Amino acid sequence: MLLTNVVLVLREMLEAAPIVSVLLAWSVLHDGGRGWIRSALATGIAGAAVYAANAATVSEWFDYVGMEIVNAGMQFAICVALLVLAAPTAARTMPVLAMQVAVAFAVVREGFEILLYVSGFVADRSAWTTVILGSALGAGIGISVGALLFYLVAGMRRERALRLAKVLIALFAGNMAAQGVLLLIQADWIAGGAPLWNTSQVLAEDSLLGQLPYALVGYEATPSGRQAAAYAATFGLVMWLFSIRPAGADGDGSGS
Repeated sequence: MLLTNVVLVLREMLEAAPIVSVLLAWSVLHDGGRGWIRSALATGIAGAAVYAANAATVSEWFDYVGMEIVNAGMQFAICVALLVLAAPTAARTMPVLAMQVAVAFAVVREGFEILLYVSGFVADRSAWTTVILGSALGAGIGISVGALLFYLVAGMRRERALRLAKVLIALFAGNMAAQGVLLLIQADWIAGGAPLWNTSQVLAEDSLLGQLPYALVGYEATPSGRQAAAYAATFGLVMWLFSIRPAGADGDGSGS
């Protein structure tokens, strides 16, 4: 059971940590500092607690697909925030707000899953030690992966770091769009269609090994055409927005 707890918590941490790490590195690379991350994390943790406490009520919304719709809304909100971050015409304060929104919703989305899982053992005192220890280990590994990614990006030569960060931000945005579409398909709000391919026998995205490419690049073993289209379109749009940024936008702090 300990290993199960570690894996479940680590899986959720790996979905949020890369976004937090890369956006923090992006801010540092633009001399934006790290102060904004505290309020974003605090907002996300508080939001996750409120969401978990009201999970039963939310699940009944929209004819009992409330969680799928709310989660899809959060994924699209992160996607839009990343688009704003990339946009060349955003006001100076907008990128900071965009990063705060993206981090807060990422923490709400994944923190909610962790809190919901842990709360299921409240009545089982015999499992408390295992659940707490497993959760702490999973969270610790996830935070370590996020820290490693941050220092990897922030420690590069600035020009290379910016190029890598832009690609990762575009991948995150594409992943959020594709996940949002998948949730709407699960809620029967849009038609899914047959998978374009199936690589689950090679690498399942819900496996521990598959979680890292899933978190970093949005790997999906059985994507529908709509998911793939949402991913490709969003990725392409973010990269295009970055490409038309005015000269100096990545050198004078205007992107932070």
